[in-house]
Amino acid sequence: MNTSGFVRRFTALLRKEVRQMLRDKSTLAVGLMLPVVLILLFGYGLSFDVKNAPVAVVLEDSSPSAREVLAGLEGSPYLTPVWTTNMPEAERWMREEEVRAIVRVPTDFSRRLAAGQAQVQLVLNGVDSNTAAAVDGYVAGAIATWAQQKADRSGGKADAGGVELVQRMWFNEASASTWYLVPGLVVLVMTLIGAFLTSLLIAREWERGTLESLFVTPVRPLEIVLTKVAPYLLVGAIDLTLCLLAAKFLFHVPMRGSLWVIVFTSMLYLTVALLFGLFISGKTRNQFEASQVALLVSFMPALMLSGFIFDLRNVPVVIRAISQLLPATHFVGMIKTLFLAGDNWREVLRNCTILAFYALVLTVAVRRTLRKTLD
Repeated sequence: MNTSGFVRRFTALLRKEVRQMLRDKSTLAVGLMLPVVLILLFGYGLSFDVKNAPVAVVLEDSSPSAREVLAGLEGSPYLTPVWTTNMPEAERWMREEEVRAIVRVPTDFSRRLAAGQAQVQLVLNGVDSNTAAAVDGYVAGAIATWAQQKADRSGGKADAGGVELVQRMWFNEASASTWYLVPGLVVLVMTLIGAFLTSLLIAREWERGTLESLFVTPVRPLEIVLTKVAPYLLVGAIDLTLCLLAAKFLFHVPMRGSLWVIVFTSMLYLTVALLFGLFISGKTRNQFEASQVALLVSFMPALMLSGFIFDLRNVPVVIRAISQLLPATHFVGMIKTLFLAGDNWREVLRNCTILAFYALVLTVAVRRTLRKTLD
């Protein structure tokens, strides 16, 4: 074997491949940026810890003994108590998702505590079963800390201190994780059908040269946009139907909100996802690059940063702010509320307005990507 010849051929081929790699900016960007994005997403965006969860504390008995029992809630890095004496107000906070739980101290708490038979009611928001379980543990731990301190002062054995924590679960009485996850799957399916598939449409026509032929016809950019979106709206409607049937009959997830509201909001989000995919396709004009960009900026953020898996209150402020820029974030919270809690019209109107704004902005953006090709 001629070693010097092998070295020359190998060096020449290696130089060619390196130059080709450096010329292919899209491949190089994916190879270098994808690990960075994954590290940041999983490192900062993925957190199952519960921190500063807002909890309404209803003191129907505002005696010193009642406050002493729940003193452990104050100063906790895991819970943020919001004190009130009005149970209906706390229930309203729960329905509007301003608090994750309600700790209720009944009017006869002090009298029953003296008899060793006191009860504290804990009402949990079961829309997020993981957070509900964590809050349950933290509240029970706060009462256990008070009981231990009481035992230390009296020199007796630590027990519940005569206080029983009575738990009740709202919106997910079965405490099933599928009730929490299945509505979020609608978001992933709509994102996949929308942004990921349509990101290839305009790029494919650029590569095949068919888009240039459209520019010499009277067809307008808006008409191109509408014809690209329409078929995938039909596909998305079929997939949405499959999701709803599976949620109802396979996973037995309740649909407490209006079916028509669920369908309308889902189709509105699908429209946003389709337009976003077309915008990516029009900007990149390359199928491979478009698919990678769609994966990085639509599907993965919808999976990791939308609240699909965990409560966004537990992530850093910067990540939380970024998540609020994602259309998927506004759809996830709304669809889970519609499935498990019912028609919260305040949240529906707010999130639908945001999604409609995204649809309008993206429609203009897609038209401009097509107009630029006419120069």
